[in-house]
Amino acid sequence: MSDHETIVIIGAGVIGLSTALCLQQHLSPTQSVILVARDFPSDTSVNYASPWAGAHYRPVPGSSPQALREAGQAQRTYEFMKRVAADEPGAGVSFIQGVEHLEAPPVDYLDAQSVRNVYDHLDGFRHLASEEVPDGVKWGVQYGTYVVNSPVYCAHMLRKFVLKGGETRQYTLANIKEAFSLAPNVRTVVNCSGVGFDDPKSMIIRGQTCLVRNPVSATITRQNEDGSWSFCIPRPLDGGTVIGGTKEIDNWDPNPSLETRARLLANATKWFPFTTDSGGKFDVIRDIVGRRPAREGGMRIEVENLGDGKRVVHAYGAGGRGFELSRGVAEDTAALMLENGILQEKAAL
Repeated sequence: MSDHETIVIIGAGVIGLSTALCLQQHLSPTQSVILVARDFPSDTSVNYASPWAGAHYRPVPGSSPQALREAGQAQRTYEFMKRVAADEPGAGVSFIQGVEHLEAPPVDYLDAQSVRNVYDHLDGFRHLASEEVPDGVKWGVQYGTYVVNSPVYCAHMLRKFVLKGGETRQYTLANIKEAFSLAPNVRTVVNCSGVGFDDPKSMIIRGQTCLVRNPVSATITRQNEDGSWSFCIPRPLDGGTVIGGTKEIDNWDPNPSLETRARLLANATKWFPFTTDSGGKFDVIRDIVGRRPAREGGMRIEVENLGDGKRVVHAYGAGGRGFELSRGVAEDTAALMLENGILQEKAAL
């Protein structure tokens, strides 16, 4: 079957898995997909960021081209997650209330148009009046958002991919060109590797959070007067609550810091809605450290022709917004491949 073509997708994080499912909707009868990755949803590695993620959707206002591109991807992902939450209860996605309380709102939060660009599509979005927010809060909003039990959601997507005929291979690639040798007749490799391969614009952002048993019914984000941020994210399907968090660019320390944990919990103690039986204390399950695969200037989504009829479709560098952008990025990647004749138009995205 020399005319059979295999497409190789690198990376089984939330972007790679979302892209794999999206591409499966457009395969011709002579095409198949192999997902190759160093880490899969059953693995735990500090370099495999997706299972460590919060994860929730909190819009980020901004007017740069990158901010506006991400806003569009995030909006499409929001609509997609609504369908997942309604139709696939085992996926680990739930819609709940999102609350934000900012004591020192950055300039983009004070620009009405920037806020409208990213918040207007949210169900029940409204600004909170001064009597509805705690003392010291200058900017408050609430809206309907989603939270994700990230390990459950990644495993759910992987199961769907395999059920639809996708193949997986656990393998650590030394070079992206190696991917062309993983099956006969590979002409297209989709690079969802997170940090890319030797991209000088790529970097990691270390995140440390704390998983606790304390229940909460909303995702709450609090910004303190000194500019530091604090949040809680309940994980659906009895996954506990994530208290966070840090963003440390180029910090490669894999070990959780007890000092950081103490600071995160102390910050959150000031506003967390504890139940009466908790005694106002957090019941810690574990510390979480992950490396968010970021890229200066935002995600790279483009086709690179290598010659000899081979090309790499890049889709990496989402940083801390992998879950929030995942479906939008997968659709944009599929659209790029349709434009370039790599996939055939078969079904509506």
